[in-house]
Amino acid sequence: MNTAPREETTAERWARAELYFDAKQYSDAAPIIAEVVAETPGQVAPRLLLARAYYHSAQLGRAEAQLRELIELDPVEPYAHLLLGRTLQRQGRTEQARGPLRIAAALGLA
Repeated sequence: MNTAPREETTAERWARAELYFDAKQYSDAAPIIAEVVAETPGQVAPRLLLARAYYHSAQLGRAEAQLRELIELDPVEPYAHLLLGRTLQRQGRTEQARGPLRIAAALGLA
């Protein structure tokens, strides 16, 4: 009988990260989501959730970096532009926030 612990799958990690995120435990969710992003770098949803976890846990530099990578991956992802604008605003970079916020509005978010 094999008693070695089974390694958690990417899907199981994603589900666990969502539980932390939904419980507003953003700092706990972020490292788990970062693992999922590393395993699925071309996927939009994990990277967006990671950016949101960073934003909500006030890791604004990390949120900005993820959002910029996400926008490079999917330039028409409206929420990424909106969150980038809000991230820049939170950092006091109001002038830089205007561009992403305008793009988000043009893509249907205000």
